Amino acid sequence: MAHRIYKRLNHEAPHWVDADADYFLTLCADPRGKNHFCQQAIAKELLHAIQIYHDKQLWYCHVAVLMPDHLHLLVAIPPDKTLSQVVGLWKRAISRNLSIPWQRNFFDHRLRNEENFGDKCEYILHNPVRAGLVEREEDWPYTWLPEPPPLGTAAATSSPS
Repeated sequence: MAHRIYKRLNHEAPHWVDADADYFLTLCADPRGKNHFCQQAIAKELLHAIQIYHDKQLWYCHVAVLMPDHLHLLVAIPPDKTLSQVVGLWKRAISRNLSIPWQRNFFDHRLRNEENFGDKCEYILHNPVRAGLVEREEDWPYTWLPEPPPLGTAAATSSPS
């Protein structure tokens, strides 16, 4: 069987792109079609790892949804980091700690406006419904959303990105 040669994807934004961009990401396990992520213990650890990166401000995660063989995230990356660095380190940690085999690289799409942001959030949240895994998106147990800041704090009245 011949091995495929994959072209390395460039995830670096051009110099003229706004550093405050949000990214829609898809990270896939290898092989596809197998339930790698939606097992209670694995999912709990994956969602916790998303939370850790969020809390340490290695990314700002707006939403994440685990699917059986892939996950979707909507994130912003700090200006002193690159998308490839942040995602690569996260995938390596997950692979090491949870023995998750990843497909090489990942898919990213830089969001360009607020309307696109809302569309991508809805796409991510509705993914389990479209896949026939649940009838309502709120019934999917493998969704991560940031905790809202406590009322009365400065963070409660400001936008994260």
